[in-house]
Amino acid sequence: MFGTAGRRRSRLSIFRHKRTSHFNIANSLESIILALMTKQFSAAPLAVVIMAAAFVASGAHGQEQPPNASDVAEGMRLYQQKGNCQACHGWAGDGHKADSQMPDGANLRETKLNRAGLVLLIKCGRLNSQMPAFDKFAYSDGRCYGKKQADLKAYPTRMPDPPATLQQREIELIADFLMAKVVGKGPMDHAKCVEFWGSETDACKEFPK
Repeated sequence: MFGTAGRRRSRLSIFRHKRTSHFNIANSLESIILALMTKQFSAAPLAVVIMAAAFVASGAHGQEQPPNASDVAEGMRLYQQKGNCQACHGWAGDGHKADSQMPDGANLRETKLNRAGLVLLIKCGRLNSQMPAFDKFAYSDGRCYGKKQADLKAYPTRMPDPPATLQQREIELIADFLMAKVVGKGPMDHAKCVEFWGSETDACKEFPK
């Protein structure tokens, strides 16, 4: 009986270690991106940021647990409706925007960022671009890239206001949806479209079977 309790404690210790390691890796990713985008490294090209994120992502990939179906569905709803991400990024996340009047969004199906990188970019937006920050207080206290609202005036391209602000949990749900349905999935085709929506829809008719 004592041996069984010891094994349980050992398994619990391993589980806690894995969770701590994943948390530390995610924090490392955020720290790298924040450092690259602060005043000292403000000239760093986006490619450097993506490479840094991809490097950390390679260490975290094996430890990330897939989100449950209800979280993915809720993240998809937030992406399409409250966040209106599809206006710029397209419903499939491939950059084929739904609104021709909106800025061109990145092809998220090809991004190298992992979940933590996506959460950070949704939360803080991209400096000197038209990707908005969805955190209501993103530039009120230096939480994003160490900058405040006054600092944004130094950039030629103005960061627009988001269609709606999102809570941290909502941002994480959108990231979960993107990781499950968009990131790394390659170009959209008919089979992927059916899988994306869960059934044959009008949106899938544009893709040959």
